[in-house]
Amino acid sequence: MFSASGLRSIYSVSSADGSLTLHCLECPQVSFPPLPLTSPSFSPFGVPTVDEWRDLWAAWDLVTLGMIPQEMLHQKPIDLRHKCLFYIGHIPTFLDMLMSKALKEPNTEPKNFTLIFERGIDPHVDDPEHCHGHSEVPEKDEEWPSLGSILAFRDRVRTRLLKLYGDLRNGSRKLNRHIARMLAMTHEHEGWHVETLLYMLIQRAGTGTLPPPGFAVPHWEALAEQWDAIAPPNTPTITIGPARITLGHDDCEGDDFSSDVAEIIDGHAFGWDNESPARVVEVKQVKMEWRPVTNAEFFTFYKDSKEAGLPANWIEDEDGIKVRTVYGPVSMAIAQHWPVLTSYDALLAYATSKGGRLPTEPELRLFFDIYGVGHWGGANVGFRNWHPVPATTGREEFGGHGSNGGIWEWTSTLFSNHEGLFPTNHFPGYSTDFFDGKHHVVLGASYATIPRLAERRTVRNFYQHNYPYAWVGARVVYDVLDV
Repeated sequence: MFSASGLRSIYSVSSADGSLTLHCLECPQVSFPPLPLTSPSFSPFGVPTVDEWRDLWAAWDLVTLGMIPQEMLHQKPIDLRHKCLFYIGHIPTFLDMLMSKALKEPNTEPKNFTLIFERGIDPHVDDPEHCHGHSEVPEKDEEWPSLGSILAFRDRVRTRLLKLYGDLRNGSRKLNRHIARMLAMTHEHEGWHVETLLYMLIQRAGTGTLPPPGFAVPHWEALAEQWDAIAPPNTPTITIGPARITLGHDDCEGDDFSSDVAEIIDGHAFGWDNESPARVVEVKQVKMEWRPVTNAEFFTFYKDSKEAGLPANWIEDEDGIKVRTVYGPVSMAIAQHWPVLTSYDALLAYATSKGGRLPTEPELRLFFDIYGVGHWGGANVGFRNWHPVPATTGREEFGGHGSNGGIWEWTSTLFSNHEGLFPTNHFPGYSTDFFDGKHHVVLGASYATIPRLAERRTVRNFYQHNYPYAWVGARVVYDVLDV
């Protein structure tokens, strides 16, 4: 109800007998309403509406123009990515290039922006010289386009997009699946980058990055008291499987020009190339921990282990170890119940120390299918908060259903090719460039994942196993031995 009204709860207090809850609400500068429900003639993962674009632009502009001070534009918050200014230019350039390609029209001026801003970088963590094809960016700060010129370009591209929507409405241009996919892909691409830019900026929160304007600063102590009172799961683990589940959906880009489907758009769910086609897999019986590993649990492991390094989402100062947020670091006492965010390698070491392992993609997908609640059910996605919260799964009174706290989760499944995958022509190399034996599939959604990506069950994200910055945690699973 709050999300549908453009409101968010910043703090709540329950009465002693639990009969009522008093919420303190705010009307934030950015909000994402719940997605409409799917029907045979409608999919919330079809062509994004103009309102959806405007909501996304509000989030992007808030992050890029409200949280990055002028002196940080030419800085790299992390070494393995470009400077901040690149991403402000990349988003409109990507949208413009894909529109031009799909509509067979020239690029928006200045056309040379494609040389600088076409594609970012994801170099190998252990060998940064090894990287997929990407744009060649200027070496000197003064050789970059100015922020003003980039924003003027952004506005022209957005105007071009809105004109396209107008042409589709008045019938001067006919919508087909090729154009529809381009619109869905460019929208979600911007959604991905809101989140990835934020996990970069959080590394400088308190030393450069500004807190999100238009949002109340959390009342950390009061929230921590509330989080301390959240009941643990009734049992540490839940047994799931054996089961047969379907991964992915049928959405082959190669069929977009087929006369059978080219104009069938209503009710179709668009996705990325690695989501298609649908495939049935078997899941063996396993025991899975109800909730992801918390900061407190990993902190104990970190103190006792000689191998575990300090997670990049933690920071140590004279007051001890703290957890990074966009508002600046907070004490471990405040963030102890949040899921820990760190690399696959670090969490695999933790799971091994507990006698377990990390789940496969089908195992984790099965758990989410049974117990996940999604944005409609109150999950911490779509900027409901600007930080993780404690997970809530595993309580009998709610049938085990709950949120994982607002994070992606690692799987042991390598990101690789599968039968029937048709690589995208809109964005060549989006998936295939990372079938390198280093990237793992991650599932779920973070607090900064837009609902469109958070809610589609076929979405697969991917990161290198030793990449420490992404907002990814994990839960431990235990094999059930055959009797």
